[in-house]
Amino acid sequence: MGLLSGITGNAARLDPGRAARDYGRLLGQGEQVLAAYQLVRDAFLFTDRRLILIDKQGVTGRKVEYHTVPYKSITHFAVETAGTFDLDAELKIWISSTAEPIGRQFGKGADVYEVQALLAQFVGR
Repeated sequence: MGLLSGITGNAARLDPGRAARDYGRLLGQGEQVLAAYQLVRDAFLFTDRRLILIDKQGVTGRKVEYHTVPYKSITHFAVETAGTFDLDAELKIWISSTAEPIGRQFGKGADVYEVQALLAQFVGR
């Protein structure tokens, strides 16, 4: 992932095995990371049970917020593919009882269709 992509808020694909090693303390017994994406310091993980948003805060990034979103709490989602002039794809997820969606942008190296398929598989249960 390029530094410019991270600065502008675009997520790039992270190896799920590496994500499982880096964030293993967050995972429940038998929980598997299916896909992971990373910004410069922040990340989000799609596991077989939930979506985990990791927000490193402050200058040093030592303070970290881990936000878990159970798939059953996602009411709907939208995926916008990249275009000719807009090179970034975007994901929006609406959670029950919140009006504003959680949004993330994906750089050209990330497969937004993979994200769409994962959400469709787990949200549709």
